[in-house]
Amino acid sequence: MAADRKEQPPAPEPLEVQVADNHCHLGYGTKGIELDAIRVALDQAAAVGVTRIVDVGFDLASSANAVAVAEQFDRVMAAVAIHPNDAARLEHDLDHAVDQIEALATSSVVRAIGETGLDYFRTGESGRPAQHHSFRRHIDIARRLDKTLVIHDRDSHDDILAVLDAAQTPDRIVMHCFSGDDYFAKKCLDRGAFLSFAGTVTFKNAQNLRDALLVAPLDRILVETDAPFLTPEPYRGRRNASYLIPHTIRFMAEVRNMDVNELCEAVDSNTSAAFGGGWFSNH
Repeated sequence: MAADRKEQPPAPEPLEVQVADNHCHLGYGTKGIELDAIRVALDQAAAVGVTRIVDVGFDLASSANAVAVAEQFDRVMAAVAIHPNDAARLEHDLDHAVDQIEALATSSVVRAIGETGLDYFRTGESGRPAQHHSFRRHIDIARRLDKTLVIHDRDSHDDILAVLDAAQTPDRIVMHCFSGDDYFAKKCLDRGAFLSFAGTVTFKNAQNLRDALLVAPLDRILVETDAPFLTPEPYRGRRNASYLIPHTIRFMAEVRNMDVNELCEAVDSNTSAAFGGGWFSNH
């Protein structure tokens, strides 16, 4: 009998070396902040070796919630932004919303501006000018406040690079849920970006992501869930959570033909470097 797709996947075998989930949406789909549920999620993740999480905002409400959660749990840091698809819908209120994101970003628990960027899959040509404007403003905030820039890129590779090349970019850039191939990976790496791989790298039809993983230097690789989305195999289609990271990291180690512990050590160190250092580590 097939498993209930709403059923929570079982916990994987714990990792021997800790690793960080650098992109997760804690509390997604809930109204307000449910601290007890978040505490359970954090404990589930820690039990399998996922000891640090970046809670990523995508609009004003989720960004404010991410800040509040990070203030409650030292295992969590926050990222704040207006998602490109939301930017396209805000129209005349966009600049005001981005101003509020900047105010949130002054908090010490905010380590990144994101997820921002471009999305041509869900937004048509009429919404692209707003996305470009929002992206440029977020880049400027990240640079001025010395925050990491977390980039959402869907079907917009060339324009992502064009906007970055035209802007004065921050020192630290993360390509969230990297979606390109080895050629695009090299273009991003040339610009100093970290490449973050989600559960999508485990999908059978994602050879392009595995090719990108193979060309990425070890010190430029990150891992994420994008939870509750993009659950890795063998649980694709069910709700994702940070405790499922071991499936993705073990798959990545197999693709690179390397020891899992070595990859975990690198990814954990890379996460600290990508998000500005000073974020506690158990090493």
